[in-house]
Amino acid sequence: MDQIQEQIIDEFAIFDEWLDKYQYLIDLGTELEPMEPKHRNEKYLIEGCQSRVWVDARLEDGKIYYGADSDAIITKGIIALLIKVLSGRTPQEVVDMELYFIERIGLQENLSPTRANGLLSMIKQMKLYAIAFAEQQNNK
Repeated sequence: MDQIQEQIIDEFAIFDEWLDKYQYLIDLGTELEPMEPKHRNEKYLIEGCQSRVWVDARLEDGKIYYGADSDAIITKGIIALLIKVLSGRTPQEVVDMELYFIERIGLQENLSPTRANGLLSMIKQMKLYAIAFAEQQNNK
């Protein structure tokens, strides 16, 4: 079991209503570490999101660390969840990771279709960074 995903599932289980869960997502977004302004540009913008979402990644000591920001408060909370789960892992762990917490907390089915597509686009971009870093490590 993945400890961080289990922790997120437990945290969301506290709330009965989705309005409360949305508020929790908003709170998570406000706690997200600010992204460097130089990364808030077209190069880091994720396509397929209704709102504007920027994601960057760096490889440090063999592990990936993500940074992100969004102009939408719920989306910012969603990316904060993804960062919580994926940051600090090896590229191969990120590539192989099944993000089961999304289904278990009911996130995808409680998002609008465009926001659900955005979620998939965020995951795809984060995994693409991991693939690139994994290839970089394998070519050394």
